[in-house]
Amino acid sequence: MKYRQLGKTGLNVSEIGFGAWAIGGSWGVQSVTDSFEALEAALDNGVNFIDTAAGYGNGKSERIIGDFLETRDEEVFVCTKTPPVQGKWPPSPYCDIDERYPEAYLRENVEERLKNLKTDSLDILLLHTWTRAWNRKPKALEILHKMKQEGLIKNVGISTPEHDQNCVVALMKEGLLDAVQVIYNIFEQEPAAELLPVAREKNVGVIVRVAFDEGVLTGKFKGNEEFEDGDFRQKYFEGDRLQRAVDRVQEITDEFGNNGLSMAELALKFSLSHPAVGTVIPGIRNREQALKNTKVAKLPDLKADTLIGLREHAWNRGFWYAGK
Repeated sequence: MKYRQLGKTGLNVSEIGFGAWAIGGSWGVQSVTDSFEALEAALDNGVNFIDTAAGYGNGKSERIIGDFLETRDEEVFVCTKTPPVQGKWPPSPYCDIDERYPEAYLRENVEERLKNLKTDSLDILLLHTWTRAWNRKPKALEILHKMKQEGLIKNVGISTPEHDQNCVVALMKEGLLDAVQVIYNIFEQEPAAELLPVAREKNVGVIVRVAFDEGVLTGKFKGNEEFEDGDFRQKYFEGDRLQRAVDRVQEITDEFGNNGLSMAELALKFSLSHPAVGTVIPGIRNREQALKNTKVAKLPDLKADTLIGLREHAWNRGFWYAGK
């Protein structure tokens, strides 16, 4: 495993982290045994960073991690996330920050995170979405920084909304964020324009999520998959979205398939390629996935011509004429 400094947090984290959404639910049937085996294999192969959230199984993912870490002696850093009070997701520009992230709620929620993870201080707490409308009055961040001074939280940040990741750029410039969690993959390359350069300039730790674009960039999908009830990918890939994504992955494979890397390895190495990135957190739900993902850290970095070529496969699905 290789390690990187996660910005101003001071944490020296594994390049490959453990994305723990699936062990909490929403990705199909998941046994606690598989979850423990996945965590064990990941840590045995050098992973020291785990990402989870309150919303991953209503705390289930956190509780599994808390129970598991009681069995280990090594230092492991855990990042978790607090959602806003129930309402529009992502928040509307008309949402009031005092209603969606009131102080009493934040304090109660943080106490629950501490209890689930069986710790007295959170390594990183991220607000689990944001709206640019709150940048003028980022009171929730001020509350978290107060809790940081109290020792309940070590580092504060935001997990970006997928439709407006650049909403955190101004906050980084103002020094309000220790870390951000962003989507950065072969399809979603917009963060390279401003977000990642500003993060590097301001020494903000960057955690990359969705490196596989919810699985399709692993190259394992054929386009005719049917996701079981309770699997969020039913909605994510509804209509013709899965087939269109698979077709684009095939174009990448056709161009780069002779470089000695699997599609999944290529995807992870791309997400790791930007110097602002501290760690990438692929979802891991069993021992096999843990072993495959962690070995990527040992592979050589992508060559400059490969990175330049991959730029052409960025896919901005927000434009109406390109479809989603």
